[in-house]
Amino acid sequence: MLKAVVLIGGLQKGTRFRPLSFEVPKPLFPIAGVPMLQHHIEACAKVPNMKEILLIGFYQPNESLTRFLFNQQQEFKISIRYLQEYAALGTGGGIYHFRDQILSGGPEAFFVLNADVCSEFPLPEMLRFQKEHGEPSGFVILGTTANRKQSLNYGCIVENQNTHEVLHYVEKPSTFVSDIINCGIYLFTPDIFQHIGEVFQKNQQDMRLEEPTNGWHRAAAIRLEQDIFTALAGQAKLYVYKTLSFWSQIKSAGSAIYASRLYLNQYNITHPERLALNGEGGPKIKGNVYIHPTANIDPTAVLGPNVSIGTGVTIGAGVRVRESIILHGATLQDHSCVLNSVVGWDSTIGKWARVEGTPSDPNPNDPYAKIDSETLFREGKLTPSITILGCNVTIPSEVIILNSIVLPHKDLNRSFKNQIIL
Repeated sequence: MLKAVVLIGGLQKGTRFRPLSFEVPKPLFPIAGVPMLQHHIEACAKVPNMKEILLIGFYQPNESLTRFLFNQQQEFKISIRYLQEYAALGTGGGIYHFRDQILSGGPEAFFVLNADVCSEFPLPEMLRFQKEHGEPSGFVILGTTANRKQSLNYGCIVENQNTHEVLHYVEKPSTFVSDIINCGIYLFTPDIFQHIGEVFQKNQQDMRLEEPTNGWHRAAAIRLEQDIFTALAGQAKLYVYKTLSFWSQIKSAGSAIYASRLYLNQYNITHPERLALNGEGGPKIKGNVYIHPTANIDPTAVLGPNVSIGTGVTIGAGVRVRESIILHGATLQDHSCVLNSVVGWDSTIGKWARVEGTPSDPNPNDPYAKIDSETLFREGKLTPSITILGCNVTIPSEVIILNSIVLPHKDLNRSFKNQIIL
């Protein structure tokens, strides 16, 4: 029997995803037409002998999360539960705190997935790899190859090329260590809790010496990457399975558009029914496009590639949309143009208006390039990136919004370029 744990973080996380995470928890933001977490749940539910999926985070349970869990259980016919941490306990502290829930029923192994990654999730391959390599009690990290410069932004893995054992692990090194990076997807056996427990006991002892009164929370905050993997490397317990399929982090709103492109491309194999087709009386489709059945789109509109249209969206005559996510209830009036942008819930773009951003894609000439986690400002100026309209924003006719972030409930009256409109 197997289980899966998805680490979904909490409100203090996802700050780089604002203003989109104001309206909906970041893990429920729609990527390629379905909530980000659904891609994880779908992959876990397909694994044979998977009995339960646990979501661990410190979001307050709310209506959107509860409704999402109910719908997913109905769709995938598997037990899905949300376990709320009392504080941010880190990637290791969360699973250690809920170890009894994870181990109930006696799973022989369990997956741990970070919610903010986009991947093909080769979970069955990781299981097979675990059986073929090392001890049955070995732990597996999913790895992929990055270029030398970008590897410094991730956890770096030095492996034994014959056995694929992890010999050395460094989280975000200051100099080059390895081009194999950690994908944030793991396969553990219950033995992992012994190693996390040792770190917890050591933290407790250190805290008692430092501050006898209030060391409990800090002792419970444990990071898998720095506290566990670094110590386990070179002990013939930790192995890396390298994937050649797509993988990306989803840290910022810009990376959501890139992740949407990867998932829409995968739909050609996994869910061709989710992709829109050119048809009589429908809009012109170029490349991979997801359109929700409730959207109302004029046949003269041109959509794609990499466009995702949410529920109840209205798109007028002659509209052009490319490399964008249009969220539910938005209205794009006649002849407007939306490129490299996220249009927020219930926003309106006027006639002949242009909303455009700068794509933050990886270098297409480098097969190992990953998306750069750009800082919001560079040398005192806003870094050109995708344009984001928060919820309920109104853009008037015949204006241009370029490389800007517009916070929710704004009624603009002129053009803007490279600005954050508060």
